[in-house]
Amino acid sequence: MKRSGKRLLLALAVLCTMPALAQEKIESLSRGGKVRVGGFGAPTIKFTTFDDQMGVLLGGYAGVMLNSRLMLGAGAYALVNNIEAPRPDPAGPALYWNMWYTGFVPEYTIKGNKLVHLAVGALVGGGGVMKNERYKSWDEFESIGYSSFFVGEPHVNLELNITSYLRLGIGGSYRFVRGSGTEGITDEKLSGPSAHFTIKAGRF
Repeated sequence: MKRSGKRLLLALAVLCTMPALAQEKIESLSRGGKVRVGGFGAPTIKFTTFDDQMGVLLGGYAGVMLNSRLMLGAGAYALVNNIEAPRPDPAGPALYWNMWYTGFVPEYTIKGNKLVHLAVGALVGGGGVMKNERYKSWDEFESIGYSSFFVGEPHVNLELNITSYLRLGIGGSYRFVRGSGTEGITDEKLSGPSAHFTIKAGRF
Protein backbone atom coordinates (compact mmCIF):
# COMPACT_ATOMS: atom_id res chain seq x y z
CA MET A 1 0.00 0.00 0.00
CA LYS A 2 2.82 2.37 0.85
CA ARG A 3 4.54 1.59 -2.47
CA SER A 4 1.30 2.33 -4.38
CA GLY A 5 1.02 5.67 -2.59
CA LYS A 6 4.57 6.65 -3.42
CA ARG A 7 4.08 5.67 -7.07
CA LEU A 8 0.93 7.79 -7.24
CA LEU A 9 2.69 10.81 -5.76
CA LEU A 10 5.59 10.37 -8.20
CA ALA A 11 3.20 10.16 -11.16
CA LEU A 12 1.40 13.34 -10.04
CA ALA A 13 4.72 15.19 -9.68
CA VAL A 14 5.76 14.20 -13.21
CA LEU A 15 2.42 15.32 -14.65
CA CYS A 16 2.66 18.70 -12.89
CA THR A 17 6.19 19.42 -14.13
CA MET A 18 5.60 18.44 -17.77
CA PRO A 19 3.73 21.66 -18.77
CA ALA A 20 6.46 23.78 -17.16
CA LEU A 21 9.14 21.90 -19.11
CA ALA A 22 7.24 22.18 -22.37
CA GLN A 23 6.37 25.90 -22.00
CA GLU A 24 8.21 28.23 -24.38
CA LYS A 25 9.96 31.31 -23.07
CA ILE A 26 7.58 34.29 -22.99
CA GLU A 27 8.95 37.62 -24.19
CA SER A 28 8.09 40.60 -21.99
CA LEU A 29 9.12 44.13 -21.20
CA SER A 30 10.94 42.97 -18.09
CA ARG A 31 13.68 41.12 -20.01
CA GLY A 32 14.34 38.67 -17.22
CA GLY A 33 13.26 40.96 -14.40
CA LYS A 34 15.30 44.07 -15.29
CA VAL A 35 13.23 47.05 -16.41
CA ARG A 36 14.88 50.32 -17.48
CA VAL A 37 12.66 53.09 -16.16
CA GLY A 38 12.87 56.60 -17.57
CA GLY A 39 10.48 59.38 -18.40
CA PHE A 40 10.06 62.60 -20.30
CA GLY A 41 7.94 65.70 -20.81
CA ALA A 42 6.89 66.90 -24.25
CA PRO A 43 5.52 70.46 -24.64
CA THR A 44 3.66 70.62 -27.95
CA ILE A 45 2.06 73.15 -30.29
CA LYS A 46 -0.63 71.98 -32.72
CA PHE A 47 -2.07 73.64 -35.81
CA THR A 48 -5.52 72.28 -36.46
CA THR A 49 -8.95 72.91 -37.96
CA PHE A 50 -11.65 74.19 -35.63
CA ASP A 51 -15.11 75.22 -36.85
CA ASP A 52 -13.70 75.29 -40.40
CA GLN A 53 -10.99 77.77 -39.33
CA MET A 54 -7.33 77.56 -38.32
CA GLY A 55 -6.92 76.79 -34.64
CA VAL A 56 -3.81 76.76 -32.44
CA LEU A 57 -3.58 74.34 -29.51
CA LEU A 58 -0.95 74.50 -26.79
CA GLY A 59 -0.23 71.73 -24.33
CA GLY A 60 1.78 68.55 -24.22
CA TYR A 61 2.17 65.19 -22.54
CA ALA A 62 4.47 63.44 -20.08
CA GLY A 63 4.92 60.04 -18.53
CA VAL A 64 7.05 57.10 -17.50
CA MET A 65 9.08 55.30 -20.20
CA LEU A 66 9.85 51.58 -19.93
CA ASN A 67 12.88 50.04 -21.66
CA SER A 68 13.24 53.07 -23.96
CA ARG A 69 10.13 51.99 -25.87
CA LEU A 70 6.77 52.19 -24.12
CA MET A 71 5.63 55.43 -22.51
CA LEU A 72 2.57 55.58 -20.25
CA GLY A 73 1.39 59.02 -19.25
CA ALA A 74 -1.14 61.82 -19.67
CA GLY A 75 -1.60 64.88 -21.84
CA ALA A 76 -3.69 68.05 -22.12
CA TYR A 77 -4.33 70.72 -24.77
CA ALA A 78 -6.29 73.97 -25.05
CA LEU A 79 -7.33 76.30 -27.87
CA VAL A 80 -5.38 79.56 -27.53
CA ASN A 81 -6.24 81.72 -30.56
CA ASN A 82 -9.38 83.81 -31.02
CA ILE A 83 -12.07 82.13 -33.14
CA GLU A 84 -15.33 84.04 -33.05
CA ALA A 85 -18.48 82.14 -32.09
CA PRO A 86 -22.05 82.94 -33.16
CA ARG A 87 -23.89 85.34 -30.86
CA PRO A 88 -27.46 84.71 -29.71
CA ASP A 89 -27.96 88.49 -29.69
CA PRO A 90 -26.40 90.27 -32.71
CA ALA A 91 -26.22 93.47 -30.65
CA GLY A 92 -24.42 91.73 -27.81
CA PRO A 93 -20.64 91.54 -27.15
CA ALA A 94 -18.40 89.38 -29.33
CA LEU A 95 -18.08 85.76 -28.18
CA TYR A 96 -15.17 83.40 -28.81
CA TRP A 97 -14.74 79.64 -28.70
CA ASN A 98 -12.88 78.02 -25.85
CA MET A 99 -11.95 74.31 -25.96
CA TRP A 100 -9.76 72.02 -23.88
CA TYR A 101 -9.21 68.28 -23.54
CA THR A 102 -7.08 65.87 -21.55
CA GLY A 103 -6.55 62.13 -21.21
CA PHE A 104 -4.39 59.02 -20.94
CA VAL A 105 -1.50 58.81 -23.43
CA PRO A 106 0.34 55.59 -24.34
CA GLU A 107 3.17 55.93 -26.88
CA TYR A 108 5.56 53.43 -28.47
CA THR A 109 8.96 54.53 -29.82
CA ILE A 110 10.39 52.53 -32.73
CA LYS A 111 14.21 52.24 -32.74
CA GLY A 112 14.73 55.28 -30.53
CA ASN A 113 18.50 54.69 -30.53
CA LYS A 114 18.62 55.75 -34.21
CA LEU A 115 19.27 59.40 -35.10
CA VAL A 116 15.89 59.64 -36.85
CA HIS A 117 13.05 57.39 -35.69
CA LEU A 118 9.27 57.09 -35.29
CA ALA A 119 6.91 57.17 -32.33
CA VAL A 120 3.21 56.28 -32.44
CA GLY A 121 0.60 56.82 -29.77
CA ALA A 122 -2.80 58.20 -28.86
CA LEU A 123 -4.69 60.32 -26.36
CA VAL A 124 -7.96 58.96 -25.00
CA GLY A 125 -10.00 61.08 -22.63
CA GLY A 126 -12.44 63.96 -22.46
CA GLY A 127 -12.78 67.71 -22.64
CA GLY A 128 -15.12 70.65 -22.90
CA VAL A 129 -16.20 73.42 -25.26
CA MET A 130 -17.87 76.76 -24.49
CA LYS A 131 -18.26 80.37 -25.56
CA ASN A 132 -17.03 83.38 -23.61
CA GLU A 133 -16.03 87.00 -23.87
CA ARG A 134 -12.36 87.95 -23.99
CA TYR A 135 -10.43 90.37 -21.80
CA LYS A 136 -12.58 90.09 -18.69
CA SER A 137 -11.39 89.76 -15.12
CA TRP A 138 -11.80 86.41 -13.36
CA ASP A 139 -14.73 87.61 -11.26
CA GLU A 140 -16.60 88.64 -14.45
CA PHE A 141 -15.68 85.53 -16.46
CA GLU A 142 -18.69 83.56 -17.70
CA SER A 143 -18.83 80.36 -19.74
CA ILE A 144 -21.77 80.20 -22.12
CA GLY A 145 -23.21 76.92 -23.39
CA TYR A 146 -20.58 74.65 -21.83
CA SER A 147 -20.70 70.97 -22.77
CA SER A 148 -18.32 68.07 -22.28
CA PHE A 149 -17.24 65.46 -24.83
CA PHE A 150 -15.23 62.29 -25.41
CA VAL A 151 -12.02 62.61 -27.43
CA GLY A 152 -9.70 60.10 -29.08
CA GLU A 153 -6.60 61.34 -30.90
CA PRO A 154 -4.06 58.94 -32.49
CA HIS A 155 -0.73 60.47 -33.51
CA VAL A 156 2.57 59.71 -35.22
CA ASN A 157 5.88 61.55 -34.71
CA LEU A 158 9.06 61.71 -36.78
CA GLU A 159 11.78 62.42 -34.22
CA LEU A 160 15.40 63.56 -34.23
CA ASN A 161 17.82 62.86 -31.37
CA ILE A 162 19.62 66.12 -30.48
CA THR A 163 21.31 64.70 -27.38
CA SER A 164 20.76 61.60 -25.27
CA TYR A 165 18.14 63.51 -23.26
CA LEU A 166 16.62 65.84 -25.89
CA ARG A 167 14.52 65.08 -28.98
CA LEU A 168 12.70 67.22 -31.53
CA GLY A 169 9.65 65.90 -33.32
CA ILE A 170 7.17 66.82 -36.01
CA GLY A 171 4.05 64.85 -36.73
CA GLY A 172 0.36 64.62 -37.29
CA SER A 173 -2.77 63.49 -35.50
CA TYR A 174 -6.53 63.32 -35.93
CA ARG A 175 -8.92 64.41 -33.21
CA PHE A 176 -12.18 62.43 -32.95
CA VAL A 177 -14.79 64.26 -30.81
CA ARG A 178 -18.13 62.77 -29.77
CA GLY A 179 -20.86 63.86 -27.38
CA SER A 180 -20.64 67.68 -27.39
CA GLY A 181 -23.86 69.66 -27.11
CA THR A 182 -22.94 73.34 -27.36
CA GLU A 183 -25.19 75.35 -29.67
CA GLY A 184 -23.44 76.66 -32.78
CA ILE A 185 -20.91 73.87 -33.24
CA THR A 186 -20.99 70.13 -33.97
CA ASP A 187 -18.79 67.13 -33.21
CA GLU A 188 -17.62 67.17 -36.84
CA LYS A 189 -16.42 70.78 -36.56
CA LEU A 190 -14.65 70.04 -33.27
CA SER A 191 -12.93 67.05 -34.88
CA GLY A 192 -10.12 67.39 -37.39
CA PRO A 193 -6.50 66.81 -38.37
CA SER A 194 -3.54 68.50 -36.70
CA ALA A 195 0.10 69.10 -37.55
CA HIS A 196 2.34 69.51 -34.53
CA PHE A 197 5.82 70.33 -33.31
CA THR A 198 7.10 68.88 -30.04
CA ILE A 199 10.20 68.95 -27.84
CA LYS A 200 10.90 65.90 -25.66
CA ALA A 201 13.21 66.23 -22.68
CA GLY A 202 14.00 63.50 -20.19
CA ARG A 203 15.60 60.10 -19.66
CA PHE A 204 14.85 57.92 -22.65
